[in-house]
Amino acid sequence: MLLANVLGISVIRLSGGGASLSCVRVRKRECVCVQKMWPFSRKGASGFSSSSTAEQVTEGIDGTGLTAIVTGASSGIGTETTRVLSLRGVHVIMGVRNMLAAKDVKETLLKEIPSAKVDAMELDLSSLESVKKFASEFKSSGLPLNMLINNAGIMACPFKLSKDKIELQFATNHLGHFLLTNLLLDTMKKTSRETKKEGRIVNVSSEAHRFTYSEGIRFDKINDESSYSNWRAYGQSKLANILHANELTRRLKEDGVDISANSLHPGVIATNLSRHISPVNGLTKAIARLVLKNVQQGAATTCYVALHPQVKGTSGKYFSASNVAKTTSQGTDADLAKNLWDFSMDLTK
Repeated sequence: MLLANVLGISVIRLSGGGASLSCVRVRKRECVCVQKMWPFSRKGASGFSSSSTAEQVTEGIDGTGLTAIVTGASSGIGTETTRVLSLRGVHVIMGVRNMLAAKDVKETLLKEIPSAKVDAMELDLSSLESVKKFASEFKSSGLPLNMLINNAGIMACPFKLSKDKIELQFATNHLGHFLLTNLLLDTMKKTSRETKKEGRIVNVSSEAHRFTYSEGIRFDKINDESSYSNWRAYGQSKLANILHANELTRRLKEDGVDISANSLHPGVIATNLSRHISPVNGLTKAIARLVLKNVQQGAATTCYVALHPQVKGTSGKYFSASNVAKTTSQGTDADLAKNLWDFSMDLTK
């Protein structure tokens, strides 16, 4: 059902995953799925809804003694995730490309929360060398690791190869996080054993996984510029986040390790749409703010999955609006997940 068509932007009402969704088309470009944000959003089984904020979903939870890594923590929902986890007593390591921006974030957080434990380490997820360096330095620090929040990402950018000659969205959104997770897994296992606490791996995915290429993951065409679609490549990388968590869950269960791996849709924040799409004028942004999440709401599901006791023992699930949600059939395809794992292993050797 067409809801609006203003200045080249069409918003089409969809349904799926137990949430109210929209497909936003900007000046005849391809669609990206976003979550509708109305003040009267209904609460799910968790007791929370799309309107819940990160502070609300973690209220009363004590994270003292826990250590988390949050990638992409110098802006957006990564910063809010860092702030709220710090507010609950978690020691947060920000994995960021821009160390100056991270310094500003840390200074701001310490003014608000003087007791906050926040540090920053350089991490460029589009570079496998940078990922390896980050993991090595973190392990050398001797710090424990209870939570790994794979949050960083880029969206719908023009075709470009990473430093390792891999399509940039797949390299940044999936492959860098895949390698980071593998390199830090032993540290998480050790922490879980020694503390007797469940470790949690959280992959920030997106409802855009519904708009990937027809084959889901284009193993034989990852770097094919001629058939590249910026939105479908983004959807492919977000589907990969879900499949990664699912296959990781299977492997962790086989090992009998007390670590969960889940994926989630955070909702879409209005400012995210304008990064690689232009022109987006003031009226367009004003309309977007009426239907999209703010930063506090955008970080809610991440903080819920990472910290809430309700999620204990839950693994291999996909969350939206701080509740378990449904993915596409590709999102639960075990063979596709295994093939992606093998493919990713080959690329990160």
